[in-house]
Amino acid sequence: MKFSLYWVDAFTDRPFHGNPAGVVPLTAWPADEVMQQIAFENNLAETAFFVRTGSDRLHLRWFTPELEMDLCGHATIAAAFVLFTQLQQAGDRIVFDSRSGPLTVTRQGPMLELDFPSRPAVPVPAGQLPPTLLCGLGGNAPEWIGKSRDYLCVYPTAADVLALKPDFNALNQIDVIGIIVTAPGDNGVDFVSRFFAPNCGVPEDPVTGSSHCTLVPYWAARLGKPRLQARQVSPRGGALRCELRGDRVGIAGQAVLYLRGEIEI
Repeated sequence: MKFSLYWVDAFTDRPFHGNPAGVVPLTAWPADEVMQQIAFENNLAETAFFVRTGSDRLHLRWFTPELEMDLCGHATIAAAFVLFTQLQQAGDRIVFDSRSGPLTVTRQGPMLELDFPSRPAVPVPAGQLPPTLLCGLGGNAPEWIGKSRDYLCVYPTAADVLALKPDFNALNQIDVIGIIVTAPGDNGVDFVSRFFAPNCGVPEDPVTGSSHCTLVPYWAARLGKPRLQARQVSPRGGALRCELRGDRVGIAGQAVLYLRGEIEI
């Protein structure tokens, strides 16, 4: 079997930054085991696979090196980028069917905007927190903790978030997709974040679109405005333009092609 492979850096306008994703266009689904093995071999945070179901509609799935994900932002941006720039997708709008329902990507000049579900976090009482959470965050206690799909841990300053040295062995014991850490930003950035998902095979994700389904409703309410500029402060870093739209979230960023090739198995 042969498959095309594209490697795209998402949420950035230059190579070697943002979050790299693999993109594999398909004409039909191979066995799940094959897609999981490809994702493991790629060893990227996510590899996206899609099958066309209509002129502007496709079915999209995402795999980390260890498991299939329910939602992934940067690999959805990457898949749309490949369709628009490499596969001559007509128009400026794509609808992906996924495990999280229909997901729309709209091309707006150099930006690609995701329409994703909003996933607000609810407060978690201290007595209900997993004992390894604070240990896994290096003992540096957040000022507020909530939970949606992921734990959301809010710190006073961006310096607190940057200074975290997580214990991934401890975080790996928590039965959750990921741990989001966040704080107010500055210099035109409304908030910063980092994302840890060691039990998915991704100790620290460089830029995480899906975490902003939780971050955006939190910061929109706290700052009293629906439109926000965000930055994920991982070593690679990435920029996101966000908007809260009721029960949906707009998440936009750029992408660049790093590599195209062919898988042969």
